[in-house]
Amino acid sequence: MLTVIPSGQACGATVTGLDLSGPLSTDLVAEIRAAWLAHHVLAFPGQSLDDDALERFTLAFGGFGDDPFIAPVPGRRHVIAVQRRADETSPIFAENWHSDWSFQARPPAGTCLYGITIPPVGGDTLFANQHAALDALPDALRRRIEGRQAIHSARLPYARDGAYGEADKARRSMDIRPSDEALKTETHPLIQAHPETGREALFSCLGYIVGIEGMDEAEARPLLVELYHWQGQEAFQYRHVWSPGMLVMWDNRSVLHAATGGYDGHDRLLHRTTIAAWTPGMA
Repeated sequence: MLTVIPSGQACGATVTGLDLSGPLSTDLVAEIRAAWLAHHVLAFPGQSLDDDALERFTLAFGGFGDDPFIAPVPGRRHVIAVQRRADETSPIFAENWHSDWSFQARPPAGTCLYGITIPPVGGDTLFANQHAALDALPDALRRRIEGRQAIHSARLPYARDGAYGEADKARRSMDIRPSDEALKTETHPLIQAHPETGREALFSCLGYIVGIEGMDEAEARPLLVELYHWQGQEAFQYRHVWSPGMLVMWDNRSVLHAATGGYDGHDRLLHRTTIAAWTPGMA
């Protein structure tokens, strides 16, 4: 029987009593979705999932998202290896706050990440509740961003000269593929209503946001930096501690996330999928 145990932090819950290795009933998917929308991040410990099971779970909540700039694992189209070798010295991948692929026209609704090789120390993932961040936003700051469209782009991390560009990729175990596609832009509101719940949240932040429509850079950049520091503060955080065989799914429309280090000298491997953008009428 499904049991949901809230983290007691700003978001997040642990779900027990399930075996996710096989097909999921419609009723069970509905229960999980309801818990997901309520808690924004769900952790399912003690699972034994191969890539078939991970893909089947992902598809139960929507189609596959489009995952650019990182090659999938051999034999798969939609599974990415998030990995770091014990001897790797490059900066931690994805250690800044972000919402996955927010630079797309239709960013993924969610992300699924399954722990395969988990270090004995470090490697926690931080999540920041963006409903809570908006609810607590000072009125003066909210007025500055109300109705504003942010300009999203992958150029800072994934352009050829980006943080994960040509000069960086040779140092990594992850198969990152920088390209000129990263120079494209899309716009999304800085404040947007969740498409399933209607609840407003701040959406994405500095890193995948390169500007604000109608503002010059001298005005937009300090505002984005101010928002970045607000969005990720500890009051809005849930710190997730991994264990092998744990599946985590999170809502990119509700939370930001950031990787942490602290496991030098240890291998780390997780497999990741994304859940496509939700549209009305989906289960």
